[in-house]
Amino acid sequence: MGAIVIIGTVLDPSWFDMARLPTLVAAIISVLVVLYTTFHKRSRQRFKLREIAGLKAVEEAIGRATEMGRPLLFTPGWGGDIQRPTTIASMNILSHVARKTAQYDCRLVYPTHDPVIMTVAQEVVREACVQAGFPDRYNANDIFYVSSSQFGYAAAVEGLISRTKPASVFLLGTFEAESLILAETANINGSIQIAGTDSTIQLSFFIVACDYVLIGEELFAASGYLSGDRSILASVRAQDILKVMLAIIMIIATLWVTVDPSSSWWRF
Repeated sequence: MGAIVIIGTVLDPSWFDMARLPTLVAAIISVLVVLYTTFHKRSRQRFKLREIAGLKAVEEAIGRATEMGRPLLFTPGWGGDIQRPTTIASMNILSHVARKTAQYDCRLVYPTHDPVIMTVAQEVVREACVQAGFPDRYNANDIFYVSSSQFGYAAAVEGLISRTKPASVFLLGTFEAESLILAETANINGSIQIAGTDSTIQLSFFIVACDYVLIGEELFAASGYLSGDRSILASVRAQDILKVMLAIIMIIATLWVTVDPSSSWWRF
């Protein structure tokens, strides 16, 4: 009986919408590109990230805080939870920063709006201190929850920047309306700022108020670069390859529709 149902489903012409075939082909190509960059050994060996100014400034920011004897503040913004890619990327960067601050005996302050993010950040920093060889320099009280309210969080972090006067501020994660409040406060405080987010609206505020900005995918590339995670680097390369392929298709489609305005194969 089950076999009859399956055969009937296969023979039914309505089970597959042929208009969606280009989407299926594009999805299969995308999966194949990701698998190639992830598992092909030669692909991983030949992959190299270009230098990003914000990445080179990480060491400078940590060194400056150490020399001035002032803390370093790192916050992931109010807009995200632990499941967002930007939050996960910021955790990878936090691990690198925490390892360096532990080596240099520099205080790291991490306020957040989410108790789950706080717990994960505490574990990330604790592990980084252990890897650096200084587990005693881990201070759980410096990684804390402030408020789930957007402007309650913004006011708390703004006050923290004004009181503790961090030499360096890292604004990496998902930000919304609080972005300019925090960036301006740190700017007035004279802190060197490294910001990064995937929000195109908030990027404009970071660009005018911060010293270095990781724009969109640079945040994910920085995460892979600093953590050394080959899976992240492979996904970044897969995105680049797919962008090139998409650009080529757009150029071909533009030329095609110019010659034949009635064509529609490129519409999917």
